[in-house]
Amino acid sequence: MNTALLIIDIQNDYFPGGAMELVGSDAAAECAAQVLDAFRSKGLPVVHVQHLSTRPGATFFLPGTRGAEIHERVAPRAGETVISKHYPNAFRETTLLEHLRGRDIGRLVIVGMMTHMCIDTTTRAAADLGFECVLVHDACATRDLSFGGRTVPAATVQGAFMAALDGLFAKVESAPEACTRLHDSVERAAPLR
Repeated sequence: MNTALLIIDIQNDYFPGGAMELVGSDAAAECAAQVLDAFRSKGLPVVHVQHLSTRPGATFFLPGTRGAEIHERVAPRAGETVISKHYPNAFRETTLLEHLRGRDIGRLVIVGMMTHMCIDTTTRAAADLGFECVLVHDACATRDLSFGGRTVPAATVQGAFMAALDGLFAKVESAPEACTRLHDSVERAAPLR
């Protein structure tokens, strides 16, 4: 089964000084970069997904702004695929599914931002489409949310979403675990599950 890395929305607006700063975005980007480096060292396919906000009233990821650019720590290299999206689900109205199926990709290693929005939505969609998913929890970031008049801290949001996705929709593991398993699976053709 062919494996690809899917990097979702690691864009400047999610970092300090950006229009929608997330909690722990720098640390998550470093972990994502570790996984990206592992894929590149093995010559495995990498797909960058970039959100461009086109809805009226959008305040971040505005086309043509620095905030919408992919962060330098995981910037695409020549030959790596970049797919633009306008919805939380990276498969909705994009060429992502066609691209992956055309390359016989059956397994996705997923990193990116925001956990509670685009990561959750895309991971569930990928699983429903039949992909085996590995979600790298420390290579994802989110933010505080509000519900019922109280603030839900980002760490709680992150933990709840990872717990909900782990098992049925994805295997959730750390960046070091994902890198080790990637190395082992390439060297021994071992399954990721």
